[in-house]
Amino acid sequence: MTNPIVDPLVEGVDTSPTSNLVDIEATVDGAVTVLLNRPARHNALDPDLISALEEAFRTLAGAEGVRVIFVRGVGGHFCAGSDPDWLGYALDHAEDENREDAFAHAKMLKQLWDLPQLTVALVEGAAYGAGAGLAAACDLAIATADATFAFSEVRTGLIPATVAPYVVDAIGPRQARALFATGGLFDADYAQRIGLVTEVCVDSAALDVARDRVASDILACAPGAVGEAKRLVESVQGRPIDHELMELGARRVAAAWVSEEGQEGVRAFLERRPPSWATDAAPS
Repeated sequence: MTNPIVDPLVEGVDTSPTSNLVDIEATVDGAVTVLLNRPARHNALDPDLISALEEAFRTLAGAEGVRVIFVRGVGGHFCAGSDPDWLGYALDHAEDENREDAFAHAKMLKQLWDLPQLTVALVEGAAYGAGAGLAAACDLAIATADATFAFSEVRTGLIPATVAPYVVDAIGPRQARALFATGGLFDADYAQRIGLVTEVCVDSAALDVARDRVASDILACAPGAVGEAKRLVESVQGRPIDHELMELGARRVAAAWVSEEGQEGVRAFLERRPPSWATDAAPS
């Protein structure tokens, strides 16, 4: 079973939905929005929605022309955790069945985490349990000021195990221990202070402006370099700065210099023209 929470609110890509639970919107510039589409349930997760999200992220990973992926909920809420009905069904499941459900959730999050494109959670309303974990698995999370967050699994005798790697990576172990153990609600300003959220907007209109700004910014970046930069963080995190790590950095820089993108990008900079991937961008 996924990380549960009791809901207190009880053109370059194929956008044909694999399920009406997930909608995909795309622009000709390569900005894609993955929409959780269970507004009547505040986009709470169940096995079908988890499966649809995993399939959407897997498809987008190999989609040519996709530059940035936004994740958002339909109807004013991001994701209110796990569907209470699902929690009820799971009470009668054997441990093996619950483990299979939990692993499906873990695979979906890892598929999101591994996407080569920049990923951005656009958070409004509720982001509880698995919903807050979904935001943590994105590279950026931008929230409206009235968004609320919680990891209240312990209040139902459960723990946020499948989202924990992404949350701990985002906010650190001490904050994670406090939030996981107490289960209380917190607001967007606090989420930003601890690193779960990277930016807070006054309202949904400002959130749309922030989305458009990020989409515009990413068009100035080389798509392959974006993926390499994301992988770079993984390769250096937690390692001592020794000769081996220094040599790794030098090798990766050298490889970037001789890559097709590196050659084009540096030449474009020196010639004061936009690189080929940013034909509408202003000169450097």
